[in-house]
Amino acid sequence: KNIIPNTEMALALSEYLNMHPISLAHFTPDAHLVELLPRDVLNQHQVVPIAKTGKMLTVALSDPFDIVAIDKIHILTGLDISPLVATEKDVKDVLAKSFAVEANTLDMKDIMKDSENDVEVGTQGQSDDSDKQSLEEMMDTAQDAPVIRLVNMILIEAIKMKTADICIEPQEDSVRLRYKIDGSCVERPSIQKSLQSAIISRIKIMSDIDIGEQRIPQDGRFRIQALGKKLDMRVSVLPTIFGGRVVMRILDKGALFPNLSGLNLEEHAYKAMSYAISQPHGIILVTGPTGSGKTTTLYSCLQEMNKPDVNIVTCEDPVEYQLPRVNQVRIHTEVGLTFSSALRAILRQDPDIILIGEIRDSETCEIAVKAALTGHLVLSTLHANEAAGAITRLLDMGVEPFLMASSLILSQAQRLCRRLCPACKKETPLNLKLLEEHGIDPAIFKDAKIFGPQGCPKCHGIGYKGRAAIMEVLPVDEEIRLLILRQAITDELRRKAEEKGMLTLRGAALLKVKEGETSVDAAVKITTGD
Repeated sequence: KNIIPNTEMALALSEYLNMHPISLAHFTPDAHLVELLPRDVLNQHQVVPIAKTGKMLTVALSDPFDIVAIDKIHILTGLDISPLVATEKDVKDVLAKSFAVEANTLDMKDIMKDSENDVEVGTQGQSDDSDKQSLEEMMDTAQDAPVIRLVNMILIEAIKMKTADICIEPQEDSVRLRYKIDGSCVERPSIQKSLQSAIISRIKIMSDIDIGEQRIPQDGRFRIQALGKKLDMRVSVLPTIFGGRVVMRILDKGALFPNLSGLNLEEHAYKAMSYAISQPHGIILVTGPTGSGKTTTLYSCLQEMNKPDVNIVTCEDPVEYQLPRVNQVRIHTEVGLTFSSALRAILRQDPDIILIGEIRDSETCEIAVKAALTGHLVLSTLHANEAAGAITRLLDMGVEPFLMASSLILSQAQRLCRRLCPACKKETPLNLKLLEEHGIDPAIFKDAKIFGPQGCPKCHGIGYKGRAAIMEVLPVDEEIRLLILRQAITDELRRKAEEKGMLTLRGAALLKVKEGETSVDAAVKITTGD
């Protein structure tokens, strides 16, 4: 096959487009210029910042037809852009080199800042004499001031960026660092491979995890005070072929949960939820996958009901957030305190409202139903894809249909949909092909302005900032009860609920699109398969 070499292709493109070509074979990136743009933008569009003169930024692109890249860089930097043409190989090589430089800057320059006092750690570690020499070395390196500063710097940056999870992932030649923000991972500069052992050991010491054990998964936690906040860090270490992969979940114990009205729900969902939590007894189910905001919704319901004359008790595994005036019980299966045993004990405490972290088995389900039938309002979560599916799931767990029909007040499914950044969202034409692929009628967007992501410094170049709950709320009325009594299938329950005005997850997501709160792409992605 006749293949045009990269250099010849770049020269041909530059001549055709009247752009100057540039060879990056011996080019060393300027760390300050690299920092002007988010790493994911540089990678996505294969762009290398070359020089900055006044208000002009010169960049090299492997694809000079990428007008979107030039526009995005202009918006992110506020500078005029002068594009040059380079080969794809040169651009990739320089980006790899630039991130290595950026990683070195992260390791050496930033950690020299006096940051060890910026984070106060609430626990101390432990040791094991089984491999005394190697453990002593690990302890020594983990307690080095530069390592402490680097770990503290990562924690502080993650908190500032409103990160949910910090992911430290050993690779063959480096350590990958990513932050999970609004449900998506954001790349940060890589860390030198030579610091891997010290960083992981430092985190293990902070989390009270055995640093000598590297063959099995480990869990721990620690508490820090940083940026004026008291935060709990839940740590998971997973052994991989290149070393222990660390995920740190950031939990703000002082987070203030809104009441139900603060969740910005669609009107039908708000009215149905408000009515449900006003009932004296019965079961309210909140369903959805992990990370779909179920805990926030339940806590918001409790905030609405948290009055001086009400006794609220929860059983959770674990207790992620502390609520004032709420009696929270943490499940300890290792000592026999399960959801079912905790529920039996709670029922002897004269509760008005009971929150069950999750209905996992038929025994817990049976006790929850009996509690609802004996004058208690029970709120719980269940893993199900849709509101109607939660009902059939409980029936499959062995609940008698007549008990279910008598006790269930409402079943709700939810997801978290990414919000467009209000500072940079832009009006965009409808993607008719995407709508057709997913069976969405374009007519529903008639007269609506459709917006899409763009990216700016306020959203770190992502185009999205924050997430909004979308809900499918199924109130249980007489017609739904009759269907439950005759054990109707999920499809039949869903059809009846839609006839009575239930907005599906897809419908709720598309409503957010019409309101300009999210994009069509984000709405379709979060509801595909539902």
